[in-house]
Amino acid sequence: MSFLRVILSILFPPLAVYDRGCGSMLIVFLLTLCGWVPGVIAALIILNKNK
Repeated sequence: MSFLRVILSILFPPLAVYDRGCGSMLIVFLLTLCGWVPGVIAALIILNKNK
């Protein structure tokens, strides 16, 4: 997980997981719509899981 990805996941979480697949991006986008913090947490988990 690069430093740029971490910053990008904090600023705009769905854009940080764009290369992880459509499902991951959709989940992070919906969580970001529900609240910014759940979207950031989900993006960081997805980025950390798929090193």
